[in-house]
Amino acid sequence: MKIFCGRANPTTGSVEWLEEDEHYDYHQEIARSSYADMLHDKDRNIKYYQGIRAAVSRVKDRGQKALVLDIGTGTGLLSMMAVTAGADFCYAIEVFKPMADAAVKIVEKNGFSDKIKVINKHSTEVTVGPDGDMPCRANILITELFDTELIGEGALPSYEHAHRHLMQEDCEAVPHRATIYAQLVESRRMWSWNKLFPIRVQTSLGEQVIVPPSELERCPGAPSVYDIQLNQVSPTDFTVLSDVLPMFSVNFSKQVSSSAACYGRQFEPLVSGQAQVVLSWWDIEMDPEGKIKCTMAPFWAHTDPQELQWRDHWMQCVYFLPQEEPVVQGSALCLVAHHDDYCVWYSLQRTSPQKNGRIHPARPVCDCQAHLLWNRPRFGEINDQHRTDQYAQALRTVLKPDSVCLCVSDGSLLSMLAHYLGAEQVLTIESSAASHRLMKKILKANHLEDKINVIEKRPELLTSADLEGKKVSLLLGEPFFTTSLLPWHNLYFWYVRTALDQHLGPGAVVMPQAASLHAVVVEFRDLWRIRSPCGDCEGFDVHIMDDMIKHALDFRESKEAEPHPLWEYPCRSLSEPQQILTFDFRQPVPPQSVHAEGSIELRRPGRSHGAVLWMEYHLTPDSTISTGLLKPAEDKGYCCWNPHCKQAVYFFSTMLDPRAPLGGPQTVSYTVEFQPLTGDVTMDFTLSDTLSDGR
Repeated sequence: MKIFCGRANPTTGSVEWLEEDEHYDYHQEIARSSYADMLHDKDRNIKYYQGIRAAVSRVKDRGQKALVLDIGTGTGLLSMMAVTAGADFCYAIEVFKPMADAAVKIVEKNGFSDKIKVINKHSTEVTVGPDGDMPCRANILITELFDTELIGEGALPSYEHAHRHLMQEDCEAVPHRATIYAQLVESRRMWSWNKLFPIRVQTSLGEQVIVPPSELERCPGAPSVYDIQLNQVSPTDFTVLSDVLPMFSVNFSKQVSSSAACYGRQFEPLVSGQAQVVLSWWDIEMDPEGKIKCTMAPFWAHTDPQELQWRDHWMQCVYFLPQEEPVVQGSALCLVAHHDDYCVWYSLQRTSPQKNGRIHPARPVCDCQAHLLWNRPRFGEINDQHRTDQYAQALRTVLKPDSVCLCVSDGSLLSMLAHYLGAEQVLTIESSAASHRLMKKILKANHLEDKINVIEKRPELLTSADLEGKKVSLLLGEPFFTTSLLPWHNLYFWYVRTALDQHLGPGAVVMPQAASLHAVVVEFRDLWRIRSPCGDCEGFDVHIMDDMIKHALDFRESKEAEPHPLWEYPCRSLSEPQQILTFDFRQPVPPQSVHAEGSIELRRPGRSHGAVLWMEYHLTPDSTISTGLLKPAEDKGYCCWNPHCKQAVYFFSTMLDPRAPLGGPQTVSYTVEFQPLTGDVTMDFTLSDTLSDGR
């Protein structure tokens, strides 16, 4: 059966209704899941297996049957480990039906159907009793309900319910305990992901400074954690202010509470500075003795940095203090970790919560609008002074004293640059009420509310009256739109330029004047694992899971490239970057498709894991902004990516299997097409002339 799915097209700005398979959403969930990444996490798998064996042995040593409850079983891997370790029976809970169906098949394939019962329910719906899902309570609880923040996937409520309704009182749990760690740092780079910095503009009348509104200064920020690959942040980008502090632990073998709580840790700052950011991670101990430990610690806090396990399903956390606070070396402070049932946040206090009797503050919520409209990379992009200088320099070459400038980008400060650099009249379009309010606040803080007109409507609905009867002489965009996920989604600017054609005066300038799509073939150090088939995992056959993901990836949208912030995922370029398509913004969107075919010659040996694609915006003939590579690759091919943007990765499925031969193709052929009617960019890459280089 087919169903109609509504989809907002980020490129054209229109809402489309597409006919899809009835299980379309399921397939998208599977295709974009991290199941493969988890199964490739050998450190996780081995530690779970060791912990499960130890737990089963402890129960057996007490003369009891080992009855296992596995919540969130996924492929059934941990349940199969438990039965292999000697468990008498295992109840495997999986709420996601396609995954539960796959688990049934995997369990059967591995010969465990008589010892494992897969239950397709949420654990809170599981019943116990003669007619229930489980005839009696279990005495071993196995779970993998954790996210980067530990509790963000609802681990605490799930454990709380399981202990009350599904587990025996003296049960064992794998993992046995989790501990969250934190480290206070000062970091201008990371702080720029959370606050708007003063932005400097050199004008003919001297330096002008765009200052943030007081509401942004006071705002505690977004309530959500920023999870990143902290190992890719250079140590030179932050100053450590505290030792690594164990903030709190959760014993999963005892009754767990999901109630809000706070935990303070006294410490003396190692150096004086500005406390801005809390870096945080966790470890899990699989056994009560703490001998079997799996840690998410970054390299500088790891007991054995040489044994670091790369993983993407669990990373590290960046939390921002509500306000930066000065700290003095040696003067005692208290870092406080707060949590509710799903979230963690931090505050800095002069005394511990226990001493002053304060109730933990409520979860921070943005009240300035900026943190709701700008994500962390966008804050960093706006705060990038070098980038601002590039736009300012380009503007100087196209602005005239009588310029009527219209800015079309979401939450952009380009309108202020245009004003300071001498435009006679400046208008900016903000299509959402929230962005309209934010821009009004920023303009007011800089005394420009009467100088720049903010129009709240979709650009294509603009009328001559909105422009006070004038024609636009400079159409300006970064371009940036909050709905964009893939690099070419910002081609929405081209559609806006086309819709506004009637409002452009004779000889009007469009900036950027053009864009180009670029590609390079790369070998990833680790990212390839998220799409690599697993085959056998710790001795268990999970080919069914591989086939399930492959089938899900056959659906239309999953054939597209995926957005990834590649500054977090090191890779080597195997080819030179190549321009694939160009888009001329000086002209309206053409009725015919923009098509390109060609090949990319590989210059370096390695595994061709995929092609990386990005956009470059040509502001003027002499000025270009790249959303991808920032400079030519080094001799060995290591890439420097724009840290404020996500690049698009098109994985070559044939090169993601670690069992594939070590040789590589000499060339990669491509076909790329931009379809104006739909705004889609379709692509196909083919590897050819595979050779064995004898490595």
